Amino acid sequence: MPVATDVSDVGSEASPEAAALPINELFYSLQGEGKLAGVPSVFVRTSGCNLRCWFCDSYHTSWEPTGAWLTIDELVDEISEYKAAEHVVLTGGEPMIHDATEQLLQELDDRGFHTTVETNGTIYREAPIDLASISPKLTSSTPTEELDPKGEGEWAERHENRRIDMDALSGLVDAYDSQLKFVVTDPDDMAEIEDLFTRLQETTDAEIHNDDVLLMPEGRTREELDERRESVAELAQEHGYRYTPRLHVDLWNDAPGT
Repeated sequence: MPVATDVSDVGSEASPEAAALPINELFYSLQGEGKLAGVPSVFVRTSGCNLRCWFCDSYHTSWEPTGAWLTIDELVDEISEYKAAEHVVLTGGEPMIHDATEQLLQELDDRGFHTTVETNGTIYREAPIDLASISPKLTSSTPTEELDPKGEGEWAERHENRRIDMDALSGLVDAYDSQLKFVVTDPDDMAEIEDLFTRLQETTDAEIHNDDVLLMPEGRTREELDERRESVAELAQEHGYRYTPRLHVDLWNDAPGT
């Protein structure tokens, strides 16, 4: 099973004077998604997001952000406690909304860690990132009144206006080794994925190949994944893209700290 640090025992309720990040979870587990699926990694999950996907699998980093403030020094110390880990995954929420993300990534790079940043691709930052795991949000992610977890629909327009930023997306792809990871809810998503892939190929200097595009079934539980797993795998075959599992869900269902 994954091993977690209780951030409330390490951090503080208020932001300290030193550079710090609001942390929802810090745990050691297996990377569940993407090109590095199965790799043992320390996960640092920041709290706060500039989008509101209705299917967000980390509700308490977006819709109702919770966590404790940890300084960069405290974070590096906690990460270093997991002696077997060489990989660190910075995730959220959206970690790129926080200025201190850059300092944390620099400190981890200085110590020889391989870093993956899980991002929605709407914010570009210049920092040492080994793998930018970019998950552009499709129209199907928008929290309409019917899909909004709170039943209010207040975020629908803001989310829709913010979810794609071509300048930020292109900058991330050009600057870093990257993967484009799309959450697929149904086959209708494919036209938008194909269009966005084409636009990126036209606006970036870096070459983007089909195997840089990963299709991932939407689902926060094993039962939800069962409904889409096979159809998304078939879409990956049909379009020549990669299929990525959600290994942590298959192994531990929707348990926190996985």
